[in-house]
Amino acid sequence: MHVLFEHAAGYALFAVREVEEVGLLLPQVEESVLSLGKFNNMVNLAAFFPFKSAQAALENMNAISEGVVHADLKLFLETNLPLSGKKKAVLGVSDAKIGAALQEEFTVSIQTGGAVAEITRGVRLHFHSLVKGLTGLAASKAQLGLGHSYSRAKVKFNVNRADNMIIQSIALLDQLDKDINTFSMRVREWYGYHFPELIKIVSENSMYCRLAQLIGNRKELSEESLESLEEVVMDSAKAQAILDASRSSMGMDISPIDLINIERFSNRVVSLAAYRLELQEYLRSKMSQVAPNLAALIGEVVGARLISHAGSLTNLAKYPASTVQILGAEKALFRALKTRGNTPKYGLIFHSTFIGRAAAKNKGRISRYLANKCTIASRIDCFSEVPTSVFGDKLREQVEERLSFYETGEVPRKNVEVMKEAVKEVSHIDAYWVLCKPKKKKKKQAAEETEEAEAVETPAKKKKKLKAGDAEETTDNGTEETPAKKKKRKSETLEAEAADEAPETVVSEKKKKKKKRETE
Repeated sequence: MHVLFEHAAGYALFAVREVEEVGLLLPQVEESVLSLGKFNNMVNLAAFFPFKSAQAALENMNAISEGVVHADLKLFLETNLPLSGKKKAVLGVSDAKIGAALQEEFTVSIQTGGAVAEITRGVRLHFHSLVKGLTGLAASKAQLGLGHSYSRAKVKFNVNRADNMIIQSIALLDQLDKDINTFSMRVREWYGYHFPELIKIVSENSMYCRLAQLIGNRKELSEESLESLEEVVMDSAKAQAILDASRSSMGMDISPIDLINIERFSNRVVSLAAYRLELQEYLRSKMSQVAPNLAALIGEVVGARLISHAGSLTNLAKYPASTVQILGAEKALFRALKTRGNTPKYGLIFHSTFIGRAAAKNKGRISRYLANKCTIASRIDCFSEVPTSVFGDKLREQVEERLSFYETGEVPRKNVEVMKEAVKEVSHIDAYWVLCKPKKKKKKQAAEETEEAEAVETPAKKKKKLKAGDAEETTDNGTEETPAKKKKRKSETLEAEAADEAPETVVSEKKKKKKKRETE
């Protein structure tokens, strides 16, 4: 029996002695694994195949993790495993997946678990001692390096398709909404002891926090601070109402230290609200890069929520339209299936403007239609090379036409016609980008060719070209010549050049003959 062991340093094949006893006496195997002397009596290294480089080790480990027999492993087993013989070779493998793949490749019986697992445990414990020339430090370094490269290869990150950033930013946006709401309510309650009338005048949270930061002590408000109040509230009547309420307020007096703490906290809430706006702008720019068609169709926030709920843009593209329609309403769906009630008509796509604008009887229809268009947009975004929002705009137009059809009965355009228009627009954009890039290359190539031609040309050829050009320019009467005359003159110049070259060849041949005679 042989046991295959995969290490970061290479493949190792161990020959196990006394197979029957090993199979029967499992407790003894467990005890002997701990001591190296006993384990050496039971297991012997048959062959070792070190990996040539870190890249080769990574390729082999990827193949093993996927249950595929690598070419290196196949060659190693073919050369070292005794396949030809009366008895069928037995190979112990730690992983059943790679064992099944090896059984298909070779005519061997594969064993996993039981004694093989215990032997593999012992080999892992004493591997650096069993292989000559391998130290414990080198083995640990190889394992660490391969672990890092394997993890790096598994986490495949594409900068252009960074849907992970969208998932994180939409999650942070939702969390910020909750936090800003909670903190602003805390500011209202805290500052309400001093100025309770302000809560009824100003209902918006961020505006209330800015006013609490600006006003501070209500007794210090005067006609001079009316302009600054108007800048925050953006309404002169509201600013005047705040000023009047501060003069006749029923709130308690507050100490300067308490006011400082309220101002600090309200400042934090205002800064969080400002950061939320910046984050929303960042999300909008990311969606225009990653999923422009989905953003154009359903909006950046709803599109980002769909991607986040699906896990990635690729997962969303794989979903059918029926799944996208109820994405986010899973609890209601399973409750309806359990109680045999009505299933939900929409999930996250309910937050889009289209379903809100539709009549109550048409909400289910428009949600189904919108989910269909969302799947098309997500697939285009996922699998297209050049990101454009042309298809998203066209799909949005289709949804608008469908809404008007439900309201007025006006027949919308067919999907084939709309898609043809979109394809034409996209082809124009692609052609523009394709044409722009090679033009630069052609210009460069032409410039390089002209420079080379100018460097190669001799002064004699330049003179001939000038003479030929002067001769071809005009006739004696000053009119342009016909193509026949031009052809004649070209043939004459060619003959003249041949005549010039012929004497040179004759002279060179005479010189060669003279040299031969002298040598003889």
